Order: sequence, then C-alpha cells, then structure tokens
Amino acid sequence: MAATIKDIAKLAGVSPGTVSRVLANKTAFFSQQTGEKVQAAAAKLGYQKNTAAAELVTRQSNVIAAIVNSTKTNFASPIIEGIQAEAHRRDLDVIILYAGDGDPEQQRRALTTVIERPVRSILLLSVDLAAENLPLLQRSRIPFCFLSISFDDVRVPYITSDDWQVGYQATRTLLAAGHRRIGFAGVDRDFHTGRQRLAGYRRALQEAGVSPQPEWIQFGNYSYTAGQAAMQAYGAQPDVTAIIGASDLATVGVLNQARSLGLQVPADLSLLAIDGTDICELVRPALSSVSQNFYDMGVAGVQQVSAGNAIPQKITPIKVVPRASIRRLVSE
Repeated sequence: MAATIKDIAKLAGVSPGTVSRVLANKTAFFSQQTGEKVQAAAAKLGYQKNTAAAELVTRQSNVIAAIVNSTKTNFASPIIEGIQAEAHRRDLDVIILYAGDGDPEQQRRALTTVIERPVRSILLLSVDLAAENLPLLQRSRIPFCFLSISFDDVRVPYITSDDWQVGYQATRTLLAAGHRRIGFAGVDRDFHTGRQRLAGYRRALQEAGVSPQPEWIQFGNYSYTAGQAAMQAYGAQPDVTAIIGASDLATVGVLNQARSLGLQVPADLSLLAIDGTDICELVRPALSSVSQNFYDMGVAGVQQVSAGNAIPQKITPIKVVPRASIRRLVSE
C-alpha cells in the first residue's frame, strides 16, 4: 500500500498538517529541522504525491494543456518555451498533445483527451479547428486561447502577429531592394492566416504598380516539402527574382531546391523567410526574415487564460531582420 501523509506524520513525530505544509514547501510555517525530518521520513517510506487525487479534492488543476498542430514546421518550439517559462513562474505544469495536420478527427480526439481530464486551461498552437470541433471546446467551459493563428470570428480568443502586416512588410522589404517580380511560396489558400498574408502581399505590389502573376504564388502548408515543391514549380529559370517563403522551413526548402536547379542565393534569387526562428541563422546564406515573437506569444497565452480570457485578441509585434539572402538590384 502506498505511503500516506498520516504515515509520514507518525514516523516523523509531527502532525499531518505539518507534513502537508512541508510537502507544499510553505517554508514560513515550519523550521528547517522539521522540514528535514519530514523529508527524510517521506523518502524512507517512498512517498509519491498523488497530484490527481489532490486536484479532485481541491477542484483546482495546476495543468495547462498545449495542443499543437503537427504540420512539420519549427515555430512551435519557441512558443512552447514561452508557455513553459510562464507556467513555471506560476507553479503550473504543462502537457503537450498533437492534433494532426488539419485532420478533424485527430483534433476531436485531442480535445476530448484534454476535456475529460482535470486541466486548468487549454492553449492551441496554430490549430485551425474544424467547424464541428470549436463548439466542443467552447462547451467545455475551460479557459482557452489560440496562439499563432487568427480568425474571422472575433469571439474566438487568440494571440498572434498581424498577418496582413507580415505579408505587406515582407513584400515592401523586397520592393525596397529593387525587386518587382516577387513570388510567395508555401502559403495556404484556405485559412485566415494565408488569406491575410496574401492580401498584404498584393497590396504592397499594387502600391508599387505591380500586378502579380498567378504563377508567382505557389500554395502549400508552410512545410519544408511545400517550399521544395514551390521551387520546382518556379523552375530553373524562374519568372521571379525574389521569393517570400511562407515559413522558415518552407524557405529552406526553396533554398535547397534552388541549388539543385543550379541557382545561387542571392546572386540569382533573393529569399526572405517568414517567422525568423533560429533556423534562419543555421543555413547559408543566412535568411533575411520577417520575424515573429513566438516566445512572447507563449508567455501571453498563459497570462491570458490565467486571467479567464479577459482580452479576446492580442497582436504581438513583428520586425524585419536583414541577413545575407537578399541581393539589392540596381535595375531589372
């Protein structure tokens, strides 16, 4: 039979209340000597705290569930780092589940797994929930927030970058370097994020008097393979002189496929990545980027659900980070 607090109290010669305070690390309520005695008794008895049982008694979970889109991109890592840092600061635990890649059934199973357990709140990382799954989340009455994704529905709480500005600033950066034939690779066509980024891209080109050709935009799911496929479509003699990659990994896919086609970056083709994670510095040439603050999204997500969704939506800042992957054109 597992050891209990009463067993520890009997062995240490203290009250069960004192044992509870020691195990909860409430140091103001016991001496160092008492703490050492209780900890020694707990170790001798092999005591393991039953967190689930404690949560059933207190009806207050200390667990945040992070549900992650499993598309092969790398921006989830800094978001999770931010979540874990802020959760640790608040003495909360984090569990991570995957919701597939746009699969409604996998989404439902991940949501059900979380909702049927005692969790404090739910954070969804770039998960575009199917229409039938959002009511399941809303009916749970568990505080939730989406991260790194936005929606047309203003009633859904989310924290992300301004995706219209992401597309606009990326395009403006390449226009300022003298490029006018600018591609967009690996961006989705079906969801709010991709639509907003393409709207910003088109507006920047329109302001510069440029009409984008249909073949300049190559759709995908932000993955490395989407970038490869896009560059294959552009070909060894692309009609574009510069390409915006919809994510860092998609841009690396463009970069490597361009080399396979005999093109050099930036001599033959300039690249600009969206996201600005560490991967931009790990490839050569280093990738210029429109960088998002994913770590702060994670921190803000924990803060928001802890406040009970007090702020429906929040936009985090972006910045253009110039590196070596863009060549300035004198003329075309």
